[in-house]
Amino acid sequence: MRAARFVDPSGAERIGRYSDEGVVDAGPAGVGGFVPSDEGWAEIDAASGPSYELGDVRLLHPVVPAKLIGIGLNYRDHAAESELDVPSVPVVFAMWPSALVGEGAAIVIPRDETRPDYEGEVAIVLGRTVKNVSVEDAAGAIGGYSAFNDVSGRRAQLETPLRQFTLGKSFDTFAPMGPCIASVDGVDIGALDVRTTVSGEVLQEASTRDLIFGLAELVAYCSTGVTLEAGTVIATGTPAGVGDSRDPRRYLEEGDVVEVHVKGAGTLTNPVERER
Repeated sequence: MRAARFVDPSGAERIGRYSDEGVVDAGPAGVGGFVPSDEGWAEIDAASGPSYELGDVRLLHPVVPAKLIGIGLNYRDHAAESELDVPSVPVVFAMWPSALVGEGAAIVIPRDETRPDYEGEVAIVLGRTVKNVSVEDAAGAIGGYSAFNDVSGRRAQLETPLRQFTLGKSFDTFAPMGPCIASVDGVDIGALDVRTTVSGEVLQEASTRDLIFGLAELVAYCSTGVTLEAGTVIATGTPAGVGDSRDPRRYLEEGDVVEVHVKGAGTLTNPVERER
C-alpha cells in the first residue's frame, strides 16, 4: 500500500491511496501531511473518495516532518570515493524541512552555488514517536519509506569554515521527496534497491543491503537523548556515484532531470533550474 499528499483540482490539500495510475481520495491532509502510523494506514486502506488520474493532481512531499535528518557516509563505496574513513558511528546532520518539495517540483540552484550535486537515497518515515529506543524495537517504529534526493550545494557544504552541512543541504527545493510513502508491511526494507538517473544516465545504483548502519540502527542512534516524533524523516545515506567525486565532475545544470527510483516506492522526478 502507498500513500500520497496532493492538491486536488479544486486546490484543496488531500491525502489518498496512491498507485501508478492515480490516487483515491482518503480525506483532508492535516498539518503533518501523511504520517504512516497504524491509524494513518487504516485511513488510506479505507479510502473511498473521488479517484483522480495523476495528471489531474499536483503531488506534494507526502509528509511534513518536525525533524528532517540526514545520514552521511553510510555506504562503504561512497566513503571510499570521498576519500574518508568508514565511520564507527552514524554521521548525523540536520536539514531544514523548508527544503522539502514533491514530485515534479523544480530543484532551483541558488545564484552563488557553483557545485550543485545529486544524492539519491531511501528515506524512512517514523510511524510512532520514540526516544532512546533499542535497535530491537526501532524497526517497529518505521512506518514507511520513500525516494529522496539529498541535493547538496558542495560549495556551501565543503568550502566554508567547519563545513556547513546544514546550510549546503537546506537550500529551498534541495530536499525532493516522493512521489509517495510506501508501507513496510511485507517488505524487506533491508533489501531495497535505489537508483539515481540524471538526464537519462544512470549515475548511482545500490541496495540498502550495502548500508554500513541498517535502518533500525539509524533510528535507535538518532533517538538517543532526542525525541523523534511520528512523521520524522531520516534520509539514510547515498551510495557511490555522486557528481562531486566523478572525473570529470558532474554537477547539476539547468535543464537536467533527476530521477530517484526506490523499489516499491516508485520514481521521484525533478527538473533542475537556476535561480533568477
